[in-house]
Amino acid sequence: MSVLTSNELTPSSNLLAQLPQESIPVQARVALPMSREEMEERGWEEIDIVFVTGDAYIDHPSFAMAILCRVLEAGGYRVGIVSQPDWEKVDDWQRFGRPRLFYAISAGNMDSMINHYTANKKVRNDDAYSPGGKIGLRPDRATLAYCQRARQAYKGVPVIAGGVEASLRRLAHYDYWSDKVRRSILLDAKPDLLAFGMGEDAILEIANRLDAGETVQDLRDMRGIAYATGAKETPPENSITLPSYDEVVADKKDFAEATRIIHNETNPFNARRLVQYHGDRALVCNPPRYPISQDAMDSIYGLPYTRKPHPSYTERIPANDMIKDSVTIMRGCFGGCTFCSITAHQGRIIQSRSNDSIMGELNHMAEDPNFKGVVSDIGGPTANMYQMRCSKPEVEAICRRQSCVHPKICKLLGTDHKPVIDLMKDARQVKGIKQVKVASGVRMDLARRSPEYIKELTRHHVGGLLKVAPEHTDPGVLNLMRKPSGDDFEHFTDVFHEESARMGKKQHIVPYFIASHPGSDLDAMIHLAVMLKRTGYRPDQVQDFIPAPLDVATTMYYTGIDPFTQKPIYNAKKMRDRKFQRALMQFFKPENYFEVRKALEQAKRTDLIGSGCDCLISDKPPREAYEKRREDANKRFRGEYVHTIPKGQKRKGRKKQSRNQ
Repeated sequence: MSVLTSNELTPSSNLLAQLPQESIPVQARVALPMSREEMEERGWEEIDIVFVTGDAYIDHPSFAMAILCRVLEAGGYRVGIVSQPDWEKVDDWQRFGRPRLFYAISAGNMDSMINHYTANKKVRNDDAYSPGGKIGLRPDRATLAYCQRARQAYKGVPVIAGGVEASLRRLAHYDYWSDKVRRSILLDAKPDLLAFGMGEDAILEIANRLDAGETVQDLRDMRGIAYATGAKETPPENSITLPSYDEVVADKKDFAEATRIIHNETNPFNARRLVQYHGDRALVCNPPRYPISQDAMDSIYGLPYTRKPHPSYTERIPANDMIKDSVTIMRGCFGGCTFCSITAHQGRIIQSRSNDSIMGELNHMAEDPNFKGVVSDIGGPTANMYQMRCSKPEVEAICRRQSCVHPKICKLLGTDHKPVIDLMKDARQVKGIKQVKVASGVRMDLARRSPEYIKELTRHHVGGLLKVAPEHTDPGVLNLMRKPSGDDFEHFTDVFHEESARMGKKQHIVPYFIASHPGSDLDAMIHLAVMLKRTGYRPDQVQDFIPAPLDVATTMYYTGIDPFTQKPIYNAKKMRDRKFQRALMQFFKPENYFEVRKALEQAKRTDLIGSGCDCLISDKPPREAYEKRREDANKRFRGEYVHTIPKGQKRKGRKKQSRNQ
């Protein structure tokens, strides 16, 4: 199939860079309306776009709904936000009356199933994106329910789905929670269009074209748009046809092949249109939108956000506590980690803000009387990819490489850390700023190329603890993850500790590792546990692998095949095996003793049981281990699992049974 030329699909508009910027003091900024009363206070008789989201409305540029709605507002549109609506009735969708242009639907910042359930498929105890951290304020598969209510609210109003959930489920995908391949969310949610990836450019173009009198059918020529054809429609030419829904359900090799093709068509400069048949209907997925310019990034982040939750909330929102004093400096990630959705959603081309734009935001933060002077993070998907890009655009335009840093760093990748070092230095000089922390993940293989960056980071931007994500120690697992070797982690930690000691600071590395990732068997996890024992790291939390829709690692988990090499891969799918891996990562906890012991015995590694320096557990169980086992047994045989006789009721047949004995 031929590659689509740039004029075969509407090019990315440059309207974002031209959005009007108003210099409004932080204290004078006003949140967008969430009620009809607020709409009328603005003197509006109707709403142009109703934005429905599964998250609480926090007017901060770290949240998608805030950015998208502010972009629409700057584009001259009247926007009303319906946050965490009651999906069991249509009333909230009718709150503002009939929207003039369209409903914009998003499940929120996360896939709703990942938001609701742990890797063990248990209901989570809280929701960071809800007031008070309450659970249950959005439904499972929220995009489906929200689109359905939008269609019911007012017939004929276009419904546009977007956000992470819709993006990652736009084609046939494996769903971990139902353990089956589900069809495209387009067929279940039935929006008119689905906008995938980062949405500012797309949502503004949609609004402009609908406002100009075009129909949703006309918008099918847009980049970053997916749609379902009618049964009698013919999909566009110059497309790649994926294995059909029926084929990927019937054959895991076809599912793996579909994944390989999808991920090979992610570079917007050479990606081709994809078509996947679901019965007699075709799902059409246009190429991704082009990356936006630095001017556009500056324009987006320069809009008048209040940086606060909507004033109607009376309870704290945990996600706001975490990000309220943070600053986003870039988006995108060229790491291409197989277990991560960032590259699939934000793209692998880095899009950065200018230094002036970032300093402007820091100055606005310092103006706020409630600001305490500590910036919790300047970063993005990573801390040190700021301003990094392929050094040869002509090569970037034809490249189909999945990662710019794996299996080794591409020689054409610009890895200069000077822009981010200068940014860090400038941020510390802003009046009213006492400390600037870096909490985003540091890409250690890149940092290794810049000793000055590690020094600058260690000396000035660590608040005692620095989180890094080596993810594993086993070379085979790291290769499947597309993560660098353990040497980079060791080098980074050595330099970090040396610099900390030189400055007289007591600072520590907090490494994150993943249990039960495809390829990780008991031997691999034991190797990791021994490393943790030798280095003294004691992870507070275990990051358990969750197969998210569309990720390459999810295909490995479901099919047992690497979609790019076709080689078989081990997966820990049984709950017992997953418990073993979690326990091994926290072998030092007494309550994990028996699980660790069983895992070591199963792997024939009883040499690690005893009092040796590398031994993970002693040969005698601690008292806490017995208590934990007793507690677990009580849970299994409590209440509905045990037949109990109400007090005072006779036990019929007992005497007769005794006589028979």
